[in-house]
Amino acid sequence: MQARKQISVDTDDFLTGGGQLALRIREHDWKATPLGPIEGWPLALRYTLSSMLNSAFPMYLAWGGNLVSFYNDAYRPILGVKPEALGRPFPEVWSEAWDQIGPLTDRALHGEASYLEDYTVTVNRHGVREKSHWTFAYSPVRDDGGQVQGVLCHVHETTERVSTEERFRSALREIEAQQARFAALIEHLPFGAGLFGADGQAVLTNPLCRRFLPGGKAPSVSPELRPQWTGFDTDGRILEPNEYPFARAIRGEVVQGTSFLHRTAEGHACWMRVSSIPVLKSNGEIQQAIVVLQDVDRERRAEGALRESEERFRRFADHSANVLWLADVESQRLDYLSPAFERIWGMAVEDMPDIATWLASVHPDDRDGAAQALERVGRGETLVVEYRILRASDRAVRRIRDTFFPIPAEDGRSRQVGGIAQDITMDAGLHAYVVATADEARSKLAVALEAAGYEVQGFDSGRALLQIAGSLMPGCVVLDLEERGDFVIAKELQAYRTHLPVVTVGASAGDVGFGVRAMKAGAVDFLEAPWTNDALIFSVKTALADIRDTAERTRVHDESRDRVATLSDRERAVLEGLLAGGTNKTIARTLGISPRTVEIHRARLMEALGAHTLPEAVLIATAAGVHPAVQNAP
Repeated sequence: MQARKQISVDTDDFLTGGGQLALRIREHDWKATPLGPIEGWPLALRYTLSSMLNSAFPMYLAWGGNLVSFYNDAYRPILGVKPEALGRPFPEVWSEAWDQIGPLTDRALHGEASYLEDYTVTVNRHGVREKSHWTFAYSPVRDDGGQVQGVLCHVHETTERVSTEERFRSALREIEAQQARFAALIEHLPFGAGLFGADGQAVLTNPLCRRFLPGGKAPSVSPELRPQWTGFDTDGRILEPNEYPFARAIRGEVVQGTSFLHRTAEGHACWMRVSSIPVLKSNGEIQQAIVVLQDVDRERRAEGALRESEERFRRFADHSANVLWLADVESQRLDYLSPAFERIWGMAVEDMPDIATWLASVHPDDRDGAAQALERVGRGETLVVEYRILRASDRAVRRIRDTFFPIPAEDGRSRQVGGIAQDITMDAGLHAYVVATADEARSKLAVALEAAGYEVQGFDSGRALLQIAGSLMPGCVVLDLEERGDFVIAKELQAYRTHLPVVTVGASAGDVGFGVRAMKAGAVDFLEAPWTNDALIFSVKTALADIRDTAERTRVHDESRDRVATLSDRERAVLEGLLAGGTNKTIARTLGISPRTVEIHRARLMEALGAHTLPEAVLIATAAGVHPAVQNAP
């Protein structure tokens, strides 16, 4: 007893480890409150505060006849923007909710504990009255004599959980209401519809559904019906019964517009579009599925050729050397950029989010024209526009030919536009860049080249050319070697040799090694002054031959890759087998299909590649980088 008395009078060790609120309790002026100085506080208050302050669970203590407020660090966020509650009367702190929590406090003061779960309380924590939900317990706190001296509140907010559960219950009620409406309306729908149990047996069907499913069972669970129903995925692959819409819906999926070919007992074939959605019980368990059957035979047969074309176009878009793009006119967002964009623009697809960013990549001199063309396309025109871009990676100039076209919506308005952007830099007319310090020498070279049909740009120093070499169109640099320092310029231009080969001209003054040094510095040719126009033009044409060869190889490669990209996965697998020297039988054995099927795929891929003979197909595939498949041993 003596030890307890010493603690209660001489120390405040009960606040040790109590966090920020313990510090604030020490600093608070308690002399102005009914409790008086800390040194005189009773043991029951000290022990209760020590336990509360060291708890990670939000707790609130109201002590004495005035219900003086205490709380711990975990409780502080619950107070929100309220004024400081420490030392204030409990009813004053929570005045807006006192009508609700006051009676519970009185019960605790009379010795009766209360526990409420998900209790609704209107609070004002952030300057706005709002409804919230809480689970809390009000417990009496007794002194050494057993008298109730305070109320201890354990608090836990459940607003978010209660709201989530209410939304869930609301969704279930809506599902039940939808089922009732489904039953009332199903008889009058212009397509087949039915409600099926988890076992695949029909619970409710309309006349059109009974026409196609007279036995009242879903094909995925009815072996006798399966010969009449053949389902296909978006790539034309035949579906297994466990992939049918009803089977997937019972697993919890929403399936829309799966294509089926339905054959009647009389042999009549009809294309159908089948959809299915799961129906949940109140506990979230799947108990039924709604199946919708639509007769789309006329539409499907009319669109058969177009659908195949669209599929090949999709594959082309993913693998084409050109950039295929789609943009939303209203939001100004770029909805799609094909992979070729990164190679041509020199930046990642995700770094080009909108039309404004695209316009920023266009050469300043062409930007207004590109923007005006886009506006015209948005009004319904189709345009072919040529513009230059500055690549993000190296600031090189690329020349683009872009076909802009509108994509009308059902109401006729063009909210989307698309385009096919082709890099024609290597196909454009090649240029000549004349570098000479003397005006007369520069003019003489320019006149000779222009007479031969070249577009000429002059520079009075090699440094001036080097500053913009990365952004120049492919062409030949003609360098007048007037000073020995010009060898340095020729050497530095080696970095651009693939699109800016260098021809040097100059007077060797009897130095037989002068031309050799020019060639070692990076020039592809040296012309001794005085040179002739014919010699100059021949040298420039020869220098540009490599550029033309590169352009042709690139064109052949891109065309071959585009053709291969249109092949289906199975057609490509057959092609790889042919490259490996396989026959129809060996390829069929490797792929697990019949030789007849291999022959069909072979005919289709030959048509897609535009090849008349197998050697032609092999050359196209090799140019596109297709590798032979590994054949199984016989």
